Amino acid sequence: MMLKILVSNDDGVMAKGIQTLAKALRQRYDVQVVAPDRNRSAASNSLTIDRPLRKQELENGDIAIVEGTPTDCVYLGVNHLVRPRPDIVVSGINHGPNLGDDVIYSGTVAAATEGRFLGLPAIAVSLDGETHFETAAQVTCDVLAMLQQVPLRAGNILNINVPDIPLDEVKGFRITRCGSRHASQHVYTHTDPRGNSLYWIGPPGEKNDIGPDTDFAAVDEGYVSITPLHVDLTAYKALDLLQDWLNKAEVKKTC
Repeated sequence: MMLKILVSNDDGVMAKGIQTLAKALRQRYDVQVVAPDRNRSAASNSLTIDRPLRKQELENGDIAIVEGTPTDCVYLGVNHLVRPRPDIVVSGINHGPNLGDDVIYSGTVAAATEGRFLGLPAIAVSLDGETHFETAAQVTCDVLAMLQQVPLRAGNILNINVPDIPLDEVKGFRITRCGSRHASQHVYTHTDPRGNSLYWIGPPGEKNDIGPDTDFAAVDEGYVSITPLHVDLTAYKALDLLQDWLNKAEVKKTC
């Protein structure tokens, strides 16, 4: 039975990354694209609940969700638009990396996260640039082939970052952890013709933790980075510390 894949992204349904990925996957799998009708980068896991959503069906069969977020697209795709239900969610190819702290903001990772919330295996794929999308598409096909050969039952999201180089220059795969960036502090200000202030959020902070086992290091050295992510944000190492703090603190009861 052919694997049925729901493909989404955060760069928009017509972005080169998702179209390159969908073309490559369709050579082997049953693919349905459900993606935002426009760029929704850094939308994170936002879900539209204050208004209805509309879909647009494109000539090639792709579905665009008007003003939808990546999470909206996967939610609607899995629960209503794709029948039979998909076997896996693949998000990407993102135009630019999702390394370290980027995963907190990333709409690409959020689309995969929603797939995992809905009980499906999910992977997010990003290219560390905007040139060699074919490399990232082939890497995705290779990862899917490996998952079919040896299913991964860990229940994690696979966050895959691909160096922006020709396929024959990729050195291999590395299993990595998230590195980190310095805090982003740039705000660009402008004034419109009526004298009102306008603000643009600046770029991500510079690399900070780039240890040899990080996603940053792997991509910089020409390897595909595969980082397992999970959605439980509990800081387990802090539980005992907090309990001890609570026991020692003079907490005034208010109820």
